Amino acid sequence: MNAEELKSLQAPLKQKYKDQPETAMVTLKANARIGEGITCKIETGKALVVAGLHPATGGDGLSLCSGDMLLEALVACAGVTLRAVATAIGVNLHDATISAEGDLDFRGTLGVSKAAPVGLKSIVFISIWKAMQIKNN
Repeated sequence: MNAEELKSLQAPLKQKYKDQPETAMVTLKANARIGEGITCKIETGKALVVAGLHPATGGDGLSLCSGDMLLEALVACAGVTLRAVATAIGVNLHDATISAEGDLDFRGTLGVSKAAPVGLKSIVFISIWKAMQIKNN
């Protein structure tokens, strides 16, 4: 894809975000669940991970947005760390879920509004886990 093709692809989105600024706000989400051993399974919905433009910036939806990948990396890191720390201190985790959400205003990414930030505006991180303490003799 060259610059002209990209501009052509993004032009209607830019106009939409100028006319309807609220449509430029998208919340990205990522989820993970602890796995066997010291692992964490990230729910991507894609077998092969390829990064590309988010649909809100003209992407075709077949590639992961790097913002999605960032959130997935955060939940993976938290899941692996939670499992490792629990294992190290003798806590048996029965289940754990870790979620992250990030808000983006794509007007900033596309240069539609100087008032809109480029990239993630905020990230919300949620961890829910169930554990049973293992008693040492």
